[in-house]
Order: sequence, then C-alpha cells, then structure tokens
Amino acid sequence: MKVEEKFNEATRLRPEGDRAVDAQLVTIDLPAFVEQIRNEKSWQGNDRNAITVFKTNGLRIVLIALHKDAEMIEHKADGIISLQLLEGEILCRDNEQSFNLGEGQMLALHEGVRHSIVAIEESIMLLTLTTTLLAN
Repeated sequence: MKVEEKFNEATRLRPEGDRAVDAQLVTIDLPAFVEQIRNEKSWQGNDRNAITVFKTNGLRIVLIALHKDAEMIEHKADGIISLQLLEGEILCRDNEQSFNLGEGQMLALHEGVRHSIVAIEESIMLLTLTTTLLAN
C-alpha cells in the first residue's frame, strides 16, 4: 500500500518547519528536534514548546519540552497514550495516584483517563497517542 506523503511547511515561528510528518517511511532525529524546539522563540517566552514529529491516520507522535514547574493541567485523551521521559523528571497524577517519572521511564494510559503533569525540572518527553481512524 502506497502512503500519501504529507509535509509540514515552515512558518514565521518555525522556520525549520519543512519536514515530512507522514510518508511510507519517516525518520525522526530526536536530538535535532530537541535542539530545534529549545532554540525557538516559543521556548524562550513560554513554559513549554512542542513539535509533532509524526502524524497519520490513527497515530500521532509529539515531542514536548517543559520548563521547570510547567504544568499540564488535568486533561484526558480520546485515545490510548504513552509518555516516555527522555530528560528530566515529572510528577504525574491521575484520579487515584501520584508518581514521579524519571529519565528513561514510561507510562501508558487508556483513553479517557484524566491526568495532569508537572515538570519537577526541565524535561523532554515523547508523547505517542492513538487517534480516531478516519474512513477511507
């Protein structure tokens, strides 16, 4: 099956934005993307920055950088998610428990589970989430 290639285009806020986000094969250079989002104005002026590195029907992968004390207030995802911490430390809470996630650790949540995240220190994480499949 041939996959239609999809690209993000560069913008004023993300001049290095030209890249494939969906294709038969997409390579993802995480260290390069970490450097890119740390060098963007959005990182300098906000408590976080993120970039979608892969987006297709049913799956999305997002690299997220959080400054120390940045908080992702309680929310839920419509699909299953996994979160892999690449750098730093975060505090995760759901309705029943709180726990720290350190570098190299992961968590997985089913759809609809309410949760929040606070960066204990500057942190980089890779979020993978399932999305609704669109009819072809």
